[in-house]
Amino acid sequence: MTEIRCDMSTVKAAVLGGCLLGGGGGGSKIQGFALGELAVQVGQPKIASISSLNSDDKLLTVALVGSPASPGVFVKPIHYSRSVELVMGELKYDIAGLITNENGAVATINGWFQSAITGIPVVDAPCNGRAHPTGAMGSMGLDCLEDYMSIQSFAGGGGSHPYAEGVVRSTLNVASGLVRQASIGAGGFVAVARNPVEASYVKQHGAPGAISQAIQVGQVIVDNMADGGTKVAEACAELLGGRVAFVGNVEKVRLDIDGGFDVGEVIVKDSESSLNMTFWNEYMTADNSRSQERVATFPDLIATLDYESGEPLTTAEIRKGQKVVVLVVPKEGLRLSSTMYRKDLLEKVESVLGEAIVDYVFDTSRR
Repeated sequence: MTEIRCDMSTVKAAVLGGCLLGGGGGGSKIQGFALGELAVQVGQPKIASISSLNSDDKLLTVALVGSPASPGVFVKPIHYSRSVELVMGELKYDIAGLITNENGAVATINGWFQSAITGIPVVDAPCNGRAHPTGAMGSMGLDCLEDYMSIQSFAGGGGSHPYAEGVVRSTLNVASGLVRQASIGAGGFVAVARNPVEASYVKQHGAPGAISQAIQVGQVIVDNMADGGTKVAEACAELLGGRVAFVGNVEKVRLDIDGGFDVGEVIVKDSESSLNMTFWNEYMTADNSRSQERVATFPDLIATLDYESGEPLTTAEIRKGQKVVVLVVPKEGLRLSSTMYRKDLLEKVESVLGEAIVDYVFDTSRR
């Protein structure tokens, strides 16, 4: 079995690289470092290539669902393992591997703690290679399968909000909606395990190699942080085929928590123009005010980095007055799921943000 060795240097690279590839979402770096450190302390997480599995091996997705900026967020390591325990108790077959739903500061290492305590490997084939707001975007197209019945378990809460756990079975969209409502009741976030599928399906519809890409990006970040955010962004741009789109100070941050999602905008300004970025948990659009140019459109990667430290910043932690560097990477430079090219899911983004998405993704003349 081909494996990636998991130690604290790997954790650091995975969290930082995952945060950048999250494009503003995928959990907080503090939570990611804490969970990763615990994983390598309690055992030895295993990260395996999907090529090492049999095509009919069953893989279980682990995820976080909710609003990263909610003040009542309370997800502990026991909640990650509890969600896996709940769903496995409902199954009549063994699970050969765990896959995370996306890349992000927590999402990239989600599964490492569960692997350390169960011995089940994490498979380097997440549902998607970048963070995304809705469950359907991380479903690998399961919602399109006729008569597909989703099973999802969740656990979270317990601080200033009640603890909640449970298992739901329904269509994928209904089950995902119920889990998101549970996240609201639990304070904003829940750990989730869901939708076991065969390895052959994940290989076709998921994002094999996306964890390795996050670790590689993270190592580039670590190697260049001493020289500041611009140097980090330039090095990541060279690696991923992107570019530094803007450097400036955050003039405005608007963040609303709506239906278990973070929705809002960030405006970064320099002496001549501004870059207006909208987000729905993750950055969705970036427009230059001076040139009237659409700089990037989800699922392109839009990432903000602190100008001084070079650390990637999530939409939940960016603050007015910060000097930041904005990196954009075309979607072709990322490991993406097939769901990132579905018009129906991108139309949902348009309805939430009121911004054109579909035309920019599918009409090459507008990019």
